[in-house]
Amino acid sequence: MVSKSNLPSSNGGPRSAIPSSTASSTPRSRRISTSARPRRALPKCARCATGPLAVTRRAIDAAASVTRRRQSENGPLPIGVIPGIERDQTIREIGFDAAWEADLFGRTRRAVEGASARLEAAEAEAGGLRTSVAAEVARTYLSLRGAQRELAVRQASLDILDQTLRLTRARIDAGDAPAGTLDSAQARRDTVAASLPLIEARLRAATLGLGLLLGQLPESELALIETPPPALSLVPMPVGQRADLLRRRPDVRAAERRLAAATADIGVATAELFPHLGIGASGGFQSLETGNLFESGSQTFALVPMLSWRIFDGGRVRAEIHASEARQQQAALAYESSVLAALGDAERALSNYRLDLDALRLQTTAVASSRRSHDRAALRYRAGDITLAELLAEEADLRDAEDAQARLQTVAAIDLVALFKALGGGWSPPPQGSDGQAPGQH
Repeated sequence: MVSKSNLPSSNGGPRSAIPSSTASSTPRSRRISTSARPRRALPKCARCATGPLAVTRRAIDAAASVTRRRQSENGPLPIGVIPGIERDQTIREIGFDAAWEADLFGRTRRAVEGASARLEAAEAEAGGLRTSVAAEVARTYLSLRGAQRELAVRQASLDILDQTLRLTRARIDAGDAPAGTLDSAQARRDTVAASLPLIEARLRAATLGLGLLLGQLPESELALIETPPPALSLVPMPVGQRADLLRRRPDVRAAERRLAAATADIGVATAELFPHLGIGASGGFQSLETGNLFESGSQTFALVPMLSWRIFDGGRVRAEIHASEARQQQAALAYESSVLAALGDAERALSNYRLDLDALRLQTTAVASSRRSHDRAALRYRAGDITLAELLAEEADLRDAEDAQARLQTVAAIDLVALFKALGGGWSPPPQGSDGQAPGQH
């Protein structure tokens, strides 16, 4: 269940808007975590050895077999006339085969670079999806709490309008007010009453949605409806330099890593223009009898140097290089687009949040002024200077101002979540007393 401590703190340091376990507990988050696992094996597949002599291919296989065979007496080997050689034989073998290819022109090194870059891109994409899930949970939770505040203010307004309606009826019955004033009071009261079911529907929908986002049954968070909304403090957020933003954004990191992988692919394709040097070796034991299988006389061994070169395939190799270069250019354009999109998202989110804070500050001033006016009206009513109708009108104006303030708080809080998402998530401002340097990452 989401608690009060998960809201932005009153001292200006934002806390996580969701429980710490949310990012790893939801079904979508678990799918995100497992989606990158296959790619973690790519560098191991591309890297066959480490050390000064890197290789593009290293295979070591071991095998053991027992073969029963009958040879032809009419074949190229005249079994029938050679003494000591039986036609039916049981051959027992155990041994290994190995092959190495030296990385003379960097093909393996570049392949490992490309695989590692693709893994990092996949992990960045998974991090971006986790940020999106966390942002959606936070947005839903803040919408829930905002609906609670709006509902409380509207219910208070409805109580005031009910008192006003009863007073209006009494004044009409006493002949102190015209009959038309009842219709006006009734219309205002019914308008506020009609808005309550809509707010309650939003509140329940947000609560059910929160349960699903947390990987639980939809009704698991319905108890939040009965708890009062915690205090919410919204303050300006320093976001540091643009370079910090670009390092935090998962989509930018993923695009940059895809560009690095495409660049490494050019090196892999270019290495095909040069020869491949390898060494093959095999060894083991072979015998017709089990008892002497592991004796020195049963040993076998072979060592074969290998050289391959695509001499007559140069046109195809160069076409592959050109294709790799084209893919690298596409990745570069995608990276540039992701950078511009990230900057645009951040600027819009910052602008929206700053303007929300400006509007909220003005509305808070209006609420304070309305409250002072209501307090003065209450004093005047107790002194007998104004009527109850005038006091109720002042109180209705105060509730209207508080209602507008509650709606602006919800909008600003949701825009703050959008700002965190636009900044790449995992972000916090400098601690109190810092020199205002750019914020770092968790």
